[in-house]
Amino acid sequence: MTGFARVAGFAPPYHWTWEIKSVNAKGLDVRLRLPSGFDAIESAARSMLTQRLARGACYATLTADREASARSVRLNVEALAALVAALREAPIGPDVGRVSVDGLLAAPGVVETIDADVDEAALAAAGTEALAGLGCAIDALLAMRRIEGASLACLVEARLEAIDRLTHAADIAPARRPEAIRARLAQTVAALLETPSSLDANRLHQEAVLLAAKADVREELDRLKTHVAAARQLLVAGGPIGRRLDFLAQELAREANTLCAKAIDISLTTIGLDLKTEIEQFREQIQNLE
Repeated sequence: MTGFARVAGFAPPYHWTWEIKSVNAKGLDVRLRLPSGFDAIESAARSMLTQRLARGACYATLTADREASARSVRLNVEALAALVAALREAPIGPDVGRVSVDGLLAAPGVVETIDADVDEAALAAAGTEALAGLGCAIDALLAMRRIEGASLACLVEARLEAIDRLTHAADIAPARRPEAIRARLAQTVAALLETPSSLDANRLHQEAVLLAAKADVREELDRLKTHVAAARQLLVAGGPIGRRLDFLAQELAREANTLCAKAIDISLTTIGLDLKTEIEQFREQIQNLE
């Protein structure tokens, strides 16, 4: 499931920001990036992410900047003097403008920005604040994923409704009635008996009985209904259900394939093919669920 969250905070002299995004994946893959000086919270941050997220590729990035007051500016007098002396000796033509102070100060190495010494206590406090912010970012990420999950659940339920409807259509199909099966088999047997061959009538009758038994799709229809009911229960229960729904999708596809293989009437075959289409759409949708 996909999601994004951004949480920012301030722990003097550090401004910190968490950005977390997740995309769908079969397992859980956590990628964590921390700025220099915040390595001490890596283990705790990774533990928070793995405990609260069950699936997906998650990318969590922390950025931290110190306030300008934590830095000082120093003028490199030696570098400036050397630059001025070099300019005096340079053969500068009349078409070249006069050198300004701004130009001199913009030269590399003339003005230096020096970071103040790191306050370990302030850095540790910023790390603690950043960990608390990570918890808030995870909350926001999960909230976004729950919203997406609710929308996907409606789409999945629509697919289950279609599968249930087609299963019922197959159950009440006229081709499944015993008299229809008997009539079709009797027609086939009669056609075989009319052929100039040495077919044994009793043996042919036994084979017809076996064929009729194989053509019965009652078990497949019952299992389709059972799998649909199980999938609906998982949607109601919530939680990480993507893998279990994926297993049910495989079982649904297996029953639909068997239904098509055993069908002896074009109407049942058509329903079976429609079932396979709906089940494939169901399987595609649940790939986005945790």
